[in-house]
Amino acid sequence: MKKIFIAFCVFISGLCYAQQTDYVDYKKANGLLATVLDSSTVKGKVSYSLDIIKATDSIFLNAVNMTFENVEIRVGESNAQPLDFSYEDHKIYFKYQFKKGESYTVYFDYSVKPKKALYFLKRENEPQVWTQGQGKFTSHWFPSLDDVNDKIIFNLSTVRDPAYTFISNGLNTVDSPLPDGLMKTSYQMQKPMSSYLLALVYGKYNKTTETSKSGIPLEFYYYPEDSLNVESTYRYSKQMFDFLENEIGFPYPWQIYKQVPVHDFLYAGMENTSLTIFSDAFVVDDIGFNDKNYVNVNAHELAHQWFGDLVTAKSGEHHWLQEGFATYYALLAERDVFGDNYFYFKLLESVLELSRQDLTGNGTSLLDPKSSSLTFYQRGAWVLHALRKQVGDVIFKKAVKRYLEKHQFSNVETSDFIKEVENLYGQSLAHFENYWIKNKAFPYEEAFAILKRQSTFINEYAMVDCEAKTSKCAEYLKYYVSDEAKVKVISQMPSLVTSDVFKNSLKVRQAISEHVTKIPEALKDDYESLLDDKSYVTIENALYNLWVNFPLERSKYLSKTRKIIGFNDKNVRMLWIVLNLSTPYYEADNKQELFNELIGFTDEKYNADVRIKAFNYLNLINSCNEACQSNLELAKSHHNWRLVKFAKEFSEKLDKKED
Repeated sequence: MKKIFIAFCVFISGLCYAQQTDYVDYKKANGLLATVLDSSTVKGKVSYSLDIIKATDSIFLNAVNMTFENVEIRVGESNAQPLDFSYEDHKIYFKYQFKKGESYTVYFDYSVKPKKALYFLKRENEPQVWTQGQGKFTSHWFPSLDDVNDKIIFNLSTVRDPAYTFISNGLNTVDSPLPDGLMKTSYQMQKPMSSYLLALVYGKYNKTTETSKSGIPLEFYYYPEDSLNVESTYRYSKQMFDFLENEIGFPYPWQIYKQVPVHDFLYAGMENTSLTIFSDAFVVDDIGFNDKNYVNVNAHELAHQWFGDLVTAKSGEHHWLQEGFATYYALLAERDVFGDNYFYFKLLESVLELSRQDLTGNGTSLLDPKSSSLTFYQRGAWVLHALRKQVGDVIFKKAVKRYLEKHQFSNVETSDFIKEVENLYGQSLAHFENYWIKNKAFPYEEAFAILKRQSTFINEYAMVDCEAKTSKCAEYLKYYVSDEAKVKVISQMPSLVTSDVFKNSLKVRQAISEHVTKIPEALKDDYESLLDDKSYVTIENALYNLWVNFPLERSKYLSKTRKIIGFNDKNVRMLWIVLNLSTPYYEADNKQELFNELIGFTDEKYNADVRIKAFNYLNLINSCNEACQSNLELAKSHHNWRLVKFAKEFSEKLDKKED
């Protein structure tokens, strides 16, 4: 709870010395919203139903930079009457002699122009609005509670243009035309959730649907022009949903599950209750799926519907109960899709990353609220994997189920989970907790030993080490080792690649494109075949390396790849433009038009990844002209912190060059 001025504490003396949750239980919120696109404003009519636990003379909602009017209260079933209120320190305080055991409903109209948490954007010259509450708080766009320990049933409605879609948490209960040609859409939740999980999306979408084995509707939204990418984007979604319901042992706790991509999202994805919002950078075709797909993010955000949404950590100290669980169960879902070797290799990668973090002095206890994402996510997942090995599958799964049953729709801390495991295990886990959770150092040697005992694949991978012993490395590439081991050999000794190595899988060929940058004449034909691979990463690497190594054949390579765009960040297209501009004798295109196209990618209509890549290429060829610099200035006020940071640093570099 934010600090309140001492003078104001005279009025709200009860709330100055205790959490508000000790006094009031907000039960349900209903909001009819209007998103005013021209002014980037949200207006709404809101009601909150609440029960009073202890008598108090005021209660509050967090509300950042909002204005209020028509504030009323209803006691029980009586008629509504005007309610005295004040607004201070980004909170609206409702002043009334609230009595213990009574139920009340407060009503109000509000207006806000959010600076965070709700974003108004343009995508392909069409409006798009989306929210991101975690870390920035829903109270920037909807009067709510920043306290994760107060869970509320939220129901949102809006009146919209029928050409656009409005999506929010819960089940779509109303979707009916109005006399003025507009459409009313309403969503309702059945169970409570923390305010930061409230969400909405407004934009142009189509959707496809499936139904889980347990009967839960699954809705997959997509841009109208992306109909051919729906299957590759949402691949394995239903399989993973069914797997997690069975593996967790607790039924999916909400009425429906929806997923929607948005333009220029701040993160990979966000697990809003029943509504995952994710970056449209993960909207991929069949080729893009092989390089950068949505599967892991998909599984991670889905797992959060149980771990984070159903049970929510009481404080940052226990954040791993959300991120560690979601990371671990996402890996289990991917194991069901991709197999054991994939699962163990991902765990091994985590061990290596965590050990490097410790070596740099940045390791922390898992219970440190200032820990890195690597600690919360990967170390948290490793705690669960190690615990499962110690207590066994049966006890582990029963404990997780009991933990969810006991604490559903409430808040938890680490001891709540550990106690459930101990009760079934019949032994104290104090040593385990100290060793794996509380210790500052991650026990990477023990983690690696666990993997070696569980997987012959990991033993083989560890055996292959060309930096320590080179005698067998050439044989490894020819014969029996896994693709991962071959990739390791190529990364350590790229000179060992021969024509036969090109006959391996897509993954191995991608490693060749990445690490074999000096191409022997004898491998030229084999290397050129990489341009035909179903991998935008491989094509990008191979195009550049071939262009550098064989300057007399640059025209051939440019002609072969001229129509390839690549990912949503246009990785292949931008490289192709720069190489074309740098090949004077290749005149198949108007170079001024190509340069203008590259400049155009810095425009604010493109997402942050596209703009950063374009700025970097323009810097590389020393060609950030007036239009580029104008777009760079605009980037400094963008909502995406990565783009803002990049733009400021790039501007400083340009200033130094001018000096």
